[in-house]
Amino acid sequence: MEQKKKPENKRSPWALGGLVAVLLSQGKLILGVLKLGKAGGAVISMFITIWAYAYLAPLPFAIGIVLMILIHELGHVFAAKMKGLPVSAPVFIPFLGALITMKKHPTDAATEAFIGIGGPILGTVGATAAFALGVYMDSPVIVSVAYSAFYLNLINLLPIHPLDGGRISTAVTRWLWVLGLVGGLVFIYYLNNNTSRIIFFIIWAMFAWDLYKKYVKFRNREEIVSVSSRFEFHAEHLLQQGYIIPGENHSRELDFTTYTELQGAMEGRQTIVMYWQGIGFEGHAYLPAQALIKKVQAVKVERIQKEGGFYLGLQVQVDFTPLGQHDRYYEVETKTRWKFGAAYLGLVLYLLYMIRLVHQVGIID
Repeated sequence: MEQKKKPENKRSPWALGGLVAVLLSQGKLILGVLKLGKAGGAVISMFITIWAYAYLAPLPFAIGIVLMILIHELGHVFAAKMKGLPVSAPVFIPFLGALITMKKHPTDAATEAFIGIGGPILGTVGATAAFALGVYMDSPVIVSVAYSAFYLNLINLLPIHPLDGGRISTAVTRWLWVLGLVGGLVFIYYLNNNTSRIIFFIIWAMFAWDLYKKYVKFRNREEIVSVSSRFEFHAEHLLQQGYIIPGENHSRELDFTTYTELQGAMEGRQTIVMYWQGIGFEGHAYLPAQALIKKVQAVKVERIQKEGGFYLGLQVQVDFTPLGQHDRYYEVETKTRWKFGAAYLGLVLYLLYMIRLVHQVGIID
């Protein structure tokens, strides 16, 4: 097969201008997309990302790589849906990839790993299909897209949170995180692009800090986390009753109850209901994860005069200890660990093989 040169990855102002012209000429289409809600946001972020990539590479390559990222993210979406977890549509971030947000988080490591591995599996399938198409059409651009997709999926398998490999490791063995700490530094050292090196170093540093907190700093003592919420409520009745309004720096502990939703869309969400009986205040707050509530206290009181009357603004602080996931969360059957481990290793080896195969085919340099 005749060897062809890889398309040059250079700035392409014509591609950028052409894409802008297409977008501007489709005003009605854009307005229609804006009305699509979540899907509209995903489509718009895709166009913006293609626009950004087209400034540095040929437009066909930019479109192709964004489609590969979309396929990868859809793998996570499908996996989450299979587990009954609601997720958002993918949102694309130029030069960083894409992400989905979950309205309900996994309650065990096996579920987290299942959702984590869904992206690389479907992403690898998409990259393989692109490679086959590129070879069939003898297209350096399509093969280049597939080659980049193989690399992106492989990088995502590094055992570092929040990358997919770090999530899969939760159901295989957390010792892979140690490999991620060492291997991550080696990977960063050999990166040629300074921007990518900075981004991955930030990801690695956040991962290292999180491990330090979990397994060193708070290994033998409780971790106390504080979150604050602000409430406003109508307090005209306090003035009418001659109630002495607390000063701005007044603080006091509040009574509270807490419960967890057991069904519906908010299943698993922990709610705190707090009370200040003397002034008739009742507020609701939601925790990001299951926790043991230590203390709820009002730390600031603001007097607010509005057209509707007199209001009080309350700054409330909740101190809690996240429920230890070191035990129950990471309990995974041995059979399940082996399945995830085999799938993880198989994906890594397959991607390495495909990257090598692209070079052997010789369509790109």
